[in-house]
Amino acid sequence: MDADITPASAPVFGEPLPEDVLHLEMSEEQVQLGTESFATARAGDAARLAERVRGRDVLLVSDADTFLAQVSEALAVLQAHAASVWLQHPDAPVAYRLVLRDEAGFRAWLAEVAPGKLRIIQRADGFELTTSVGKLPGPDRNGPSVPVRGGRQDIATLRRELTRLKGRFTTSDDLCLVPSFGTELFQVARALGGTYTAPERALFDTLCLVYPTPAGARDGGSPQSR
Repeated sequence: MDADITPASAPVFGEPLPEDVLHLEMSEEQVQLGTESFATARAGDAARLAERVRGRDVLLVSDADTFLAQVSEALAVLQAHAASVWLQHPDAPVAYRLVLRDEAGFRAWLAEVAPGKLRIIQRADGFELTTSVGKLPGPDRNGPSVPVRGGRQDIATLRRELTRLKGRFTTSDDLCLVPSFGTELFQVARALGGTYTAPERALFDTLCLVYPTPAGARDGGSPQSR
């Protein structure tokens, strides 16, 4: 494979795996907690999961076949009831603490008066880096800021470009990752690795993950009302 289309090797950085947390295994629409299984699109299962995670720190572990859109109900429950939510990287024993925002919460965040408003739009063709003053261009001004190379996310370039943006927007302490809703959850975790420059050395104090609003909430009900 040609070197100029192969992403540079990027070591995996993040935080050590948190201790004394509930491990939630995400597998498509199912959530596994120990021996219990929850289909959170069902109101009863969502309510049971809410009771299990209430006030607890939670670590999400995803298989390779689970997409963000499939876990929106579970993420809504965690946003409402968990004390903290972490997402484990699939390739190394590190994790990322997340602030969860649905689409309405993301719009409210964007509306806040603050410089930067840095976000990563994670697409199938790469990462689009966007700020309050516009998009960071890439090799193709009409394409993503950090394109996929060799069929893989280019985490090394993402890390470098985020470091540049942080140098420009020095007072921006939070960043939102906005994956397309067809993105696999484990690829979301890999992208978060680009927000660290060394072990336990994050570019931003707060990482936000934007997830699709569950269908019940779009229809005017709570995510647990289905």
